Amino acid sequence: MSIDNKIKVGILGASGYTGADLVRLAAAHPHMELSVLTANSHAGKRYADVYPHLGAMDLPDLITIEQADWAQLDVIFCGLPHGTTQKIVASLPAHVKVIDLSADFRLRDTQTYHDWYGHEHFAPQLQTQAVYGLSEHYREEIKKANLVACPGCYPTAALMMLIPLLKAKLLDIHSIIIDAKSGLTGAGRGLKQNTLFAEAGEGLSVYGVAGHRHAPEIEQELSAAQGDDVMVSFTPHLIPMNRGEFVSTYANLASGASIGDIRQVLNETYKDETFVRLLEEGAGIGTQYVRGSNQCLLSVHADRVPGRVLLFSTLDNLVKGSSGQAIQNMNIMFGFDESLGLRQQPMFP
Repeated sequence: MSIDNKIKVGILGASGYTGADLVRLAAAHPHMELSVLTANSHAGKRYADVYPHLGAMDLPDLITIEQADWAQLDVIFCGLPHGTTQKIVASLPAHVKVIDLSADFRLRDTQTYHDWYGHEHFAPQLQTQAVYGLSEHYREEIKKANLVACPGCYPTAALMMLIPLLKAKLLDIHSIIIDAKSGLTGAGRGLKQNTLFAEAGEGLSVYGVAGHRHAPEIEQELSAAQGDDVMVSFTPHLIPMNRGEFVSTYANLASGASIGDIRQVLNETYKDETFVRLLEEGAGIGTQYVRGSNQCLLSVHADRVPGRVLLFSTLDNLVKGSSGQAIQNMNIMFGFDESLGLRQQPMFP
């Protein structure tokens, strides 16, 4: 860290949606100095030419990864395509901390990674050093980490709700159904037919049916929480809105468990957390109440079917589901107040 208490930061993949939100959030962080911003097709451009809404910030021009001077950096955020980060991280100087927003280091088992991503793990020697970056649940490990693998947006929303409940053995693990919905930014900024306005507008579509790559990530963490193998039904959907995520989880209560037990465990788990909050009974929950913020809201309801519980969680997929959680992890790694750069309240309406 430089003597002026500024962390020199590099963002790889700064021209994507998560990269842009990292830049936006960095503007409010007193200790972040954006030194390197990389892009592929946009390399050589001013950042304001790619994202005019950030034109008031004094930012370096976009460069290629090959042009980056790693030696000057304290930390890099990697918002690169899957399979790319592993090779780059393996070549970095030892002093550079890494916060990866791709899936390259999320799965602890390299064979599972191979099975779901279709190619070998290019840095298996680093996988054992990677810490899963679900901030509220791996805080102590993140403090000591040099490589943090930020969770996906769907896993973040689902796991914030389910990890405490499985640790407390309150759910029938064979009954869990996760119905997840995300805004179109979750699909990235690249041109894809299914995210064109005429294709996605005024409609709701399912994708990754019974095969979405976030499923093994969710199951990895739930299995660790339960102490036994857990398999869930997980189905994601795209909704024609820019940002936001809503996860509805349906499950049977474990024998002897009650809705009151569910609420008690969640309240106890998150009572001192800044960014995760269990809503009071009957309170409304929706993506519009977290937009632009690093907050995750939880809501619990008894189903009309005896013995079943309805669990709802929502967050902004680009903030708590991605860039905001990444900065939260950076704060933990460098010993800062966890909320630095993340204190903005949701934008409503």
